[in-house]
Amino acid sequence: MLSARRSCFSLIASIAVGFGASTAASAQTTTAFGDSRWVATWSSAPIAPGLTTIDAIFGGARHRAFDNQTIRHIAHTSVGGRRVRVRLSNLFGTQPLRVGATQIALRRAESAIYPATNRRVTFSGQPSVLIPAGAVALSDSVELDVPADADLAVSTFLPQPTGLATFHEVTMQTSYISGAGNFASAVEIPDATPTDATFFVTAVEVLPSNSIGTLVAFGDSITQGAGSAKDQNHTWPDRLSERFNSNPSRPRLAVVNQGVGCGRILWDLCGPSALARFDRDVLATTGVSHVIVHLGINDIMIPTSLAAFGKPEYLAQLATAQDIVGGLHQLAIRARAAGLKVYGATITPFGSSPFPGIFTPENEAKRQAVNRWIRTGGSFDGVIDFDAVVRDPANPTRLLPLYDADGVHITDAGYQAMANAVPFSILY
Repeated sequence: MLSARRSCFSLIASIAVGFGASTAASAQTTTAFGDSRWVATWSSAPIAPGLTTIDAIFGGARHRAFDNQTIRHIAHTSVGGRRVRVRLSNLFGTQPLRVGATQIALRRAESAIYPATNRRVTFSGQPSVLIPAGAVALSDSVELDVPADADLAVSTFLPQPTGLATFHEVTMQTSYISGAGNFASAVEIPDATPTDATFFVTAVEVLPSNSIGTLVAFGDSITQGAGSAKDQNHTWPDRLSERFNSNPSRPRLAVVNQGVGCGRILWDLCGPSALARFDRDVLATTGVSHVIVHLGINDIMIPTSLAAFGKPEYLAQLATAQDIVGGLHQLAIRARAAGLKVYGATITPFGSSPFPGIFTPENEAKRQAVNRWIRTGGSFDGVIDFDAVVRDPANPTRLLPLYDADGVHITDAGYQAMANAVPFSILY
């Protein structure tokens, strides 16, 4: 989100030992959602490399290429399972991607893993996989006891030049990049370079032993967790997952985060628009059954804020409240057509942003109009009133000071309040 990429972008361990070798066959389980249902337990929405307008204003992009290097991604699980598999993406690549080795293990600390949990990941029985440009690869399943609310380390060795990587710019979680060499099976990566981006790894999926579905949190940098403490798993989707984990009497839902910083409903910017990426990032998510849509703030404020930063051409992308409502309605009916339960979340205040062009009377009027429609329009299966939860009662155009990270984004306390505001009663 624009309210400064400097805030947005300056911005899982218990041992459980599995057994056996990698195999494509999966154990069977019967759930309330159907037979033998895999679910996503962690995700990272991919975006294309390239210098966007916001990158240029706030100091450059984090995209990069790799050659003879290993990346150890840290993925914090929402739910656990007895088998696990990995999804890799070369969606935005311009050349085939060779992945020479992939390993998965429980993370101990930083780049170090628990050796007894280290498993080789194969693709069609082979340790190496070639992924064409624009394609994805789903690994064979691996037998491993994966706990809920734990850190997994997914290590990929990239033996040859990759070109600029399909990536996700900020996950609020540190991952690790090696120097030259294959360290995929190493207990620890020596002299690793930390990064808060992910590259090529877009999902970790598990086969749980109980009834379960996947709830996708579909949003922008507020969903991504901008303003929260790094490496603490304090985003509102993380906190919502914790609520599910602490309520064993209710049917369980995995929660995955498909937020993209500065994401909009109607226009591409730091990634594809929500309307463009909905099928890929929501409908194609493994086990998806529910989606919470929290979008619209950037459609309102990015054109005027970029204009204030010397980019008046973005005023051509000004969206009316009705434009935004129309986009949200499209997301709702597409979710329902796919058999999902879909929930709308109101747009949070941005009146205390110090940056020019963010808060204007016209932008606030649009926010209020869109929120009225979300609350009363009837397009959603339920409404989650994030606005009411985090606004300052004394000045409702602003965030409550305790919840205000930078005028737009939310603090750890605010994200906890947002997660607490999701009523379980509307989900079942």
